[in-house]
Amino acid sequence: MAHYQVSAFYKFVDLENPASIQFVLEEKGRELGIIGTILLAPEGINSTIAGEEPALSLFMQEVRSLDPFRDLEEKRSSAEVAPFHRFKVRLKEEIVTMGVPGTDPRKVVGTYVEPEEWRSLVEDPGTVLIDARNDFEVAMGKFKGALDPGTR
Repeated sequence: MAHYQVSAFYKFVDLENPASIQFVLEEKGRELGIIGTILLAPEGINSTIAGEEPALSLFMQEVRSLDPFRDLEEKRSSAEVAPFHRFKVRLKEEIVTMGVPGTDPRKVVGTYVEPEEWRSLVEDPGTVLIDARNDFEVAMGKFKGALDPGTR
């Protein structure tokens, strides 16, 4: 049985020509036997893909060789069976559907908190922590005292 590595990543970045990136990633992905989906839009990239090693690492090297994605961070996990059936690189209007015209996640962002500051922030009585993950994820565990809005 094959052992697959799964890579999830996204990056909000200005892409002037997503179609040219689409072509490069489709070619390399098919060559290496990558499966999953990559979304490209003028606002960036969003993806969950999989492949056997070392193919997935070679593909990620290709992605990071493209200037907008040099510092791209990914999250890795593994799967014993293929988690996807095919490989797609799609052009979209947004990589994360906001549903609010004029919203630009590259410009309208919250306050970033360093890991060292997190504990004191969530322990502050003036802080309200809302766990906006979906119901399945919240059932797996949440921060003590976090409010669950019941996202499905």
